[in-house]
Amino acid sequence: MAEIEVEVPLEAVGERLDRFLSGLAEVGSRAAAERLLSQRRVKVNGSPEPKSHRLAAGDVVSVSVPESRPSTLEPEQLDLRIAFEDEHLLVVDKPAGIAVHPSRGHASGTLVHGLLAHAVAGGEEAERPGIVHRLDRDTSGLLVVARSDEAHRRLQQLLRRRKLVREYLTLVRGRPRSKRGRIEAPIGRDRHDPTRVSLDTDTPRDAVTNFEVVETMRRHALLRAALETGRTHKIRVHLAAIDLPVAGDPVYGVEGDLGLARQFLHAARLAFPHPFTGEPVEAESPVPADLQAALEEARLSS
Repeated sequence: MAEIEVEVPLEAVGERLDRFLSGLAEVGSRAAAERLLSQRRVKVNGSPEPKSHRLAAGDVVSVSVPESRPSTLEPEQLDLRIAFEDEHLLVVDKPAGIAVHPSRGHASGTLVHGLLAHAVAGGEEAERPGIVHRLDRDTSGLLVVARSDEAHRRLQQLLRRRKLVREYLTLVRGRPRSKRGRIEAPIGRDRHDPTRVSLDTDTPRDAVTNFEVVETMRRHALLRAALETGRTHKIRVHLAAIDLPVAGDPVYGVEGDLGLARQFLHAARLAFPHPFTGEPVEAESPVPADLQAALEEARLSS
């Protein structure tokens, strides 16, 4: 563990301890800050304090942070489309069927392996260099990836401040009752099946999905969904909860609908102010061929 000490500056007076920690380059994220607090690795003036503790001028915050460890990842050749790229970050168009980072059952062939040649970096986890947000393995579309610790920290700040606009296209079974909708329903691991996420949970976390209807068909509707919170499986769970299950979704929706081998969910647009220049960055991804074929079949059945 590495020990760091930071004196609270005047501009941080009154700030919550967890928020202050997440802004430190050595910590880098709210999740990392909460993890350190729960492990009692944070002290204010020599004493542990709760995450909601309000800081005063001159307070000394001491943190024991894990030493960074070298990555064991090896680059792999993947055919990836880069939608935007500069010295600080890149926006990549992830194909379906590729996991974002290594995990159990996906030790190789991940997006991270394919991005190593693009000098991605940043974040506290050596096996997830540059990763700011994620997509499910069978969800296609756009992600922003950092190329340095500072870029990663600034992109995560944009994410927390909801300045990172993420819009998805999804085809659902059913007819929405209105042109636009907002779903506010906490979700978490299901009480009875830990492999699923649901509203029936002992660990609820706030989750919000906004959607609007793009096109209606006889049995289906094409929606544009925008994230406010990035919870796992959120769009799929929320839409299923209002009787609009995602076409092709084998877990929460209609498996095999319209011949789909995966859920019809595509991260079609990403927009944000550049974390260093403030200039607008916007990228769009065309609907992949398998989803386009399903959409055409839904239209033909109308």
